[in-house]
Amino acid sequence: MFPTEDEVAARLRALRARRDALDREIADLALYGELGRRLARPAAPAPDITPARPDPVPSPEPSPEPLSDPLPIAAPRATAPRESDDVAASRRYGRALLAAAIEILHAAGRPLHAGEIWQDLAAQGFALPGHDPVAALNTRLWKRSAPGGPLRRLGEAVYAPAEEDEA
Repeated sequence: MFPTEDEVAARLRALRARRDALDREIADLALYGELGRRLARPAAPAPDITPARPDPVPSPEPSPEPLSDPLPIAAPRATAPRESDDVAASRRYGRALLAAAIEILHAAGRPLHAGEIWQDLAAQGFALPGHDPVAALNTRLWKRSAPGGPLRRLGEAVYAPAEEDEA
């Protein structure tokens, strides 16, 4: 009638695995939503669907007199940085942040909560966007705690270097 202790333990493990997968998916979607809001460009104005009245044909204007000193045809212009440059810089910053977090974990010699890791990162001059930098850091660390990753997630926002698992 009642499940055995092993059956209960197996069912709990399966439910926790599903919960972890759902938590990861929720965090991913929340991150993508936030990125979408940040990267959203102003929407183009809605097209005017009222019938347009034909404008009267303008009278031709006299052409200006030619300049005695013509300008060069194509003058070099300063170009804005390409979007891929911004992405590359952002990725370098993210890798540096992760490397610093791993160094902090190694120096501590024990698992740390994301809040503790963030205090040391902030002291080193790192910054994260958003209202809650600890949550942003937790998301980044959680994504790197997958099997084969450099981190191991031990609990809610608690991380250790992955090498400690093999020792």
